[in-house]
Amino acid sequence: MTFRPSSAREVAEIVAAGAADKRALEIVAGGSKRGFGRPVRADATLDLSQLAGIVNYEAPELVLTARPSTPLAELEDVLREKGQMLAFAPPKWRELLGSHGTPTGVPTLGGALACNLSGPRRVRAGAARDFILGFSAVNGRGEIFKAGGKVVKNVTGFDLSKLMVGSFGTLAILTEVTLKVMPRPETECTLLLHGLSDAKAVDVMARALNTPHDVFGAAHLPEAAARRSRVGDGPVTALRLEGPAPSVAFRVGEIEKLFGAGDRLDAEASARFWDEVAEVRALLPEGVVWRLCPTPSFSPRLVETIQQILPGAEAFYDWGGGLVWLSLPEAGADAGAGFVRAALQDGHATLMVAPEFLRETVDVFQPVPRALAALEARVKQNFDPLGLFNPGRMRKGV
Repeated sequence: MTFRPSSAREVAEIVAAGAADKRALEIVAGGSKRGFGRPVRADATLDLSQLAGIVNYEAPELVLTARPSTPLAELEDVLREKGQMLAFAPPKWRELLGSHGTPTGVPTLGGALACNLSGPRRVRAGAARDFILGFSAVNGRGEIFKAGGKVVKNVTGFDLSKLMVGSFGTLAILTEVTLKVMPRPETECTLLLHGLSDAKAVDVMARALNTPHDVFGAAHLPEAAARRSRVGDGPVTALRLEGPAPSVAFRVGEIEKLFGAGDRLDAEASARFWDEVAEVRALLPEGVVWRLCPTPSFSPRLVETIQQILPGAEAFYDWGGGLVWLSLPEAGADAGAGFVRAALQDGHATLMVAPEFLRETVDVFQPVPRALAALEARVKQNFDPLGLFNPGRMRKGV
């Protein structure tokens, strides 16, 4: 059974009826992130595809309000016309999650916020949850509520907006969101440094990010990933700078003084490269894929430890080493969760790509301590007391 509401009031009516019948709902906008997280076992599907479109866009105020099923591509086109952008640059992950080529696999604003998706610019610009100003939603009782506002500066008590982002649709159903947008830089340039080991590259990225030269992207591709990207025959470390053309030219020169000369990608080639980094799939071989968030300085040792156990494992680094994408061609019955999380020690490991039966049996998201799990349960109880929304999406029973 599939419901297709066209307004927030219809969403509320469907949820209220579901609460009366204890009918669990899978919440879907564009459907491109259905493969992210544990499989949902629900009685019906709530298709939000009709809740789409930009409600209000105040370009001079850098504020945009839109419905959750608005395609990201449509938003990006409208913002580009005004010289603006979503600063957190949410990735689409269509090839990574296998939703490309499917009629419903359309990356949407609601999906990006539900999963708190941020691209390579996150290391400087911030995460998706840093740009949401307010929202309207429906809770598990079928009640319409709102939080936050439509201005950059507002005081509204508890910051529920940030709580919604990254909740994977398990707390409430977004019906409208307001975001802060940012000016699009005039140009960009990426400096490619060749031949650095993983450990040396992470050190260089950390130092570059701590210079006054506003590095807006720092990634390292070991040899295999660099070859797939065709940016080098050996390891490549990429540093992205953006802004007015004279400023970018000066800052690239200053970075080269600090870390040595390298190849420069012009604005068009630079944008293509970072899109490739954000979308992940082209840089890794087929197999189980993990998304690891370790302490940046620890990430080279983490990858080395995993490769000692599985020599076929491949990885590349983003966010200055704070994000490691890992591919395991032979991961075993638990998708490699045991040794990956043991090697990680401190941080978060998310199982991004694996067969459905593995995502159902393995902890897809990092297990949390008992006290935090109890807090999660209390939050869930307040928003969705009957557990109607995306049951099991994040954890068993949540």
